[in-house]
Amino acid sequence: MAIDKYNQSAFLVLKVAYLYYIENRSQNEIAKELKVSVTTVSRLLTKAKEDKIIEFVIRDPYIECIHLEEKIKEMFHLKDVIIAPGITNQADESELEKSEENEKKLVALEAARYLQRIIKDNDTLGVTWGTTVYQMINYLNPSQKTNTKFVTLHGSIASCENALDVRTLVSRMAKAFSGERYYLLTDALMSSRDATEIMKQEKNNHLVFEMFKEINVSISGIGSFYPIESSVLAKPDFMTAEDLKDLEEHDVVGDIALRFFDHNGAECQTDIAERMIAIDLDLFKKIETKITLASGVAKTHTLYSALKGGLIDVLIIDYKLADSLLNLAQQEI
Repeated sequence: MAIDKYNQSAFLVLKVAYLYYIENRSQNEIAKELKVSVTTVSRLLTKAKEDKIIEFVIRDPYIECIHLEEKIKEMFHLKDVIIAPGITNQADESELEKSEENEKKLVALEAARYLQRIIKDNDTLGVTWGTTVYQMINYLNPSQKTNTKFVTLHGSIASCENALDVRTLVSRMAKAFSGERYYLLTDALMSSRDATEIMKQEKNNHLVFEMFKEINVSISGIGSFYPIESSVLAKPDFMTAEDLKDLEEHDVVGDIALRFFDHNGAECQTDIAERMIAIDLDLFKKIETKITLASGVAKTHTLYSALKGGLIDVLIIDYKLADSLLNLAQQEI
């Protein structure tokens, strides 16, 4: 084989690749040691890849997360899809890492980092209740400061889950980013339509409802009523047996921002909808960037329905749920 006299030293290519990828030396350090320019080091690293002296491999099943992300994003025309791998070597995987709680925490971590990447000054960010939203706040970096307004998208659910009360979540998020907080001073579910209208007109609540129109980013969890009622809102502390039966008769599948939707992602037109202190679903759908966090394959049908209804722009989920969601969507086509 003829040797091109202009070829670089094969050993030098190998040496640069070894120092950079194995010993984690900087390009500047390598250039100084080998008495070449930083530009030459960069060129030699490129040649190491071209000559397959080094190869990069994202092993299965991690690479499948990328494939799932691309397919789900294209299928539902989403802005972004983030999939928390949650996959380790079987020998190293502990029972905790296999648990649903760990999947939720992985999704929460991804959500915190995503929010910190996209949030900017002058955003008005709407927040809903949610166990994953609660976990996400634990992972926020308090050193990132933004001139952001944080607004509750619905009233309090403290009666059924005090730790998940959206007023507390908004306060914690605002504190993490040194932003401003705004919340509704009322329970979410009223006893009558008249009581709902009165509370909406209360001065502070009216201000918050007007702010709903300014929200350009929302972050929410999603509750599931199908195939099983796992949503916190199904508790008797929040709604009566009659309310729950009414939702079931209207084929409720899930809830987002305290609005209940059916298999097509359309709002269930029930009496409870008129007694809820929450953003209107039509207005919610107009928010520019609607981020939803979810974990656990039990939410597959609920998530699919919400996506069909245009209730999500950015989806942050775990690997197993992503795989289950894609399989269901492909079956339905």
